[in-house]
Amino acid sequence: MSDEKPLNFIEEIIENDLKSGKYKTLVTRFPPEPNGYLHIGHAKAICLNFGLTQKYGGYTNLRFDDTNPVTEKTEYVNSQQEDIKWLGFQWKNELHASDYFDELYGFALKLIDKGFAYVDESTSEELAQQKGTPTTVGTNSPFRDRSPAENRDLFERMRAGEFADGSMTLRAKIDMASPNMIMRDPIIYRIKREHHHRTGDKWCIYPMYDFAHGQSDSIENITHSICTLEYVPHRELYDWFIDKLEIFPSKQYEFARLNLSYTVMSKRKLLQLVNENLVDGWDDPRMPTISGFRRRGYTPESIREFCDRIGIAKRENLIELSLLEFCIREDLNKSANRVMAVLDPIKLTLTNYPEGETEILTGENNPEAEDKGGTREIPFSKTLWIEREDFMEEPAKKWFRLAPGAMVRLKHAYIVKCEDFVKDAEGHVTEVICSYLPESKSGNDASGVNVKGTIHWVSAEHAKTAEVRLYDRLFSVASPDAEEGDFKDYLNPASLEVLQTAYIEPALAGASPGSRFQFIRKGYFAVDKNSTPDKLIFNRTVTLKDSWKN
Repeated sequence: MSDEKPLNFIEEIIENDLKSGKYKTLVTRFPPEPNGYLHIGHAKAICLNFGLTQKYGGYTNLRFDDTNPVTEKTEYVNSQQEDIKWLGFQWKNELHASDYFDELYGFALKLIDKGFAYVDESTSEELAQQKGTPTTVGTNSPFRDRSPAENRDLFERMRAGEFADGSMTLRAKIDMASPNMIMRDPIIYRIKREHHHRTGDKWCIYPMYDFAHGQSDSIENITHSICTLEYVPHRELYDWFIDKLEIFPSKQYEFARLNLSYTVMSKRKLLQLVNENLVDGWDDPRMPTISGFRRRGYTPESIREFCDRIGIAKRENLIELSLLEFCIREDLNKSANRVMAVLDPIKLTLTNYPEGETEILTGENNPEAEDKGGTREIPFSKTLWIEREDFMEEPAKKWFRLAPGAMVRLKHAYIVKCEDFVKDAEGHVTEVICSYLPESKSGNDASGVNVKGTIHWVSAEHAKTAEVRLYDRLFSVASPDAEEGDFKDYLNPASLEVLQTAYIEPALAGASPGSRFQFIRKGYFAVDKNSTPDKLIFNRTVTLKDSWKN
């Protein structure tokens, strides 16, 4: 049996088109609106568009759909470029819909001259009324039968700035009785006096997305214009414009968008979270943005693997966030060095270890790495930090960690036995008193003692401090969009816990932003972008196991 992955429906179309000679070269495009940061749903579209031209040859354009100056920023353009490169892709041409504003204006004049467009002075309320409903036909605008000459004159004066914002629109003249509501004389230009981040104040009229999109595809000779399923009803209009303008016939194909559990994908809602300071910006590690995942410690390989695993389908479905977390665990298991960090520390003192002595032990970096990852030096001394959860005053059944009289191995070090413990005035354990077995050193154990538990530790004398941010899912329900009320009501109050003072191995002192590690027994962590040598900050990428399983 062949292990070759079956073709998805878009690959089948492309292979047939190339074999039949319909197209000599495959040309795709990724057309983001620069009105926010890209999210994991965009990553799926990026991997699809760029992946197809990597597989079949040809090239992919990056085209910014910058037709709405109100919501667009150069910041968004820059972040989107960075995200695509970080994912491992490179576009052939960097383009903007605004590059074509003159050509699109010419297309509009052509439609007017052919009797396929007219200037309408109806108010927004009147326009909505004229549209009708899905079960009742629309009504013609009183301005629908203006002559091409009058429409051209008015449209040219719209461009010249003679009329107020919202006072006129240019509409395509199609069919107000069409069963497809989008075909009921859609607006293709509106007056909007807004400064554009690229064209400045040159234009006071801007094309609507449905008009600019297909024509931009055609101008660039895009062979396969790949969109998500919500654009299925728009395809008829897409084809209508191309047919009436008699331009290169780009074809639109639709696939199911990515819906991910425990998050939202609406840029409007994500912007709301940012503007209301419910998250720390677009790249907050809890956000589903590509930059958020990058800051959290995800790798481009894990996201590409995730997109490959979920595949390309024609039906909407909800993908479990746990699959994405599985992909990053699999990747980091092979690539992240193991280190020791104590997040909730209590002191452990070895009564029989020499006072003032430091011993250098050897720890393996990553036994799962192909090259085994090498080793590192770890200082060991009389006083250590251990996790509070690794000691229990009254041990539960099958407790294999520290308790009065119990023995445990310190990772990479010795077997120790709990002799006593100290409490503060509130009754909290502050120190565990132990003895160690000198002959039980890891790798050279001659003690003959077998213990079932192993815990991690950090030498108190040599430890460095760090802030550790424990990130979890942003929402507490799988489908916040499907719940009643405001989606923000379902934000997970435990999505971030900040530990101000954790203790880490001294080898981590020089860790640079973006570096990724496995904190033994605690999870995978990445150095935050705002981390400095004086103030180390680690973000939890993902736990070692899925803690959300039922």
